[in-house]
Amino acid sequence: MLFIMKNRMWLKKLGIGLLWLAIWHLTYKVVDRALYVPSILSVIEALLDLVVDIRFWQIIAASVYRVIAGLFLSLIFGVVMGVLCGLNELLYDFINPIVKAIKATPVISFIIIALIWFKSTNVPIFIGFLMCFPIIWTNVVSGIRNMDIKLIEMAKVYKLKKTIIIKNIYLPSIKPFFTAGVIMALGLGWKVSVAAEVLSHPQYAIGSNLHSAKAYLDTPLLFAWTIVVILLSFVFESFFALWAKESRKTS
Repeated sequence: MLFIMKNRMWLKKLGIGLLWLAIWHLTYKVVDRALYVPSILSVIEALLDLVVDIRFWQIIAASVYRVIAGLFLSLIFGVVMGVLCGLNELLYDFINPIVKAIKATPVISFIIIALIWFKSTNVPIFIGFLMCFPIIWTNVVSGIRNMDIKLIEMAKVYKLKKTIIIKNIYLPSIKPFFTAGVIMALGLGWKVSVAAEVLSHPQYAIGSNLHSAKAYLDTPLLFAWTIVVILLSFVFESFFALWAKESRKTS
């Protein structure tokens, strides 16, 4: 029964995927201008040309490094500051306006400022950190504030060690919020990092190649690089979601 249900789920996803491909092909036929909407075949050919080029993998590695670096920094600062702000109301009131300002400011403004402050290769890292930090911080603070106070009070009554309190009370409370935050940050991190690459134009970067494809009006290549970004973002989110699911089973 479970096998049949899984097969139906995959068939449903396959059907939806084929439907969107059909819509793409229909749009291509109706518009009838490859400059605006390229054919599926031309995009596939562009993708295959990219994959067999060694430089493509160097570009992917460089962009992945920048995304991971930005996300890692946001995780470190987001978790540390989130825990401190969740436990200290005064610190929360001090940090909260900064977080709100970051959320309200257009990404392009930060990218332009970062172009003045940093080298082109470091701009995407900074932007990835800056945009993902509020998500991690907010979720960790929410996890701390949704903790069962009675459990903390009981732990104090029984004079449990701080390590036991952190491991058995704090971490389980924060974990669901943290996991949701990281999944959101992964998707956003790819978008803003690639956007920063488009403007900062590092030598090896997906964003730089998106900009070049646009400059040369190579729409199939532009679509191909966009698909690469979508796939990479999906793979990262899927792997983390799988890790989170397995960690819940073992905990």
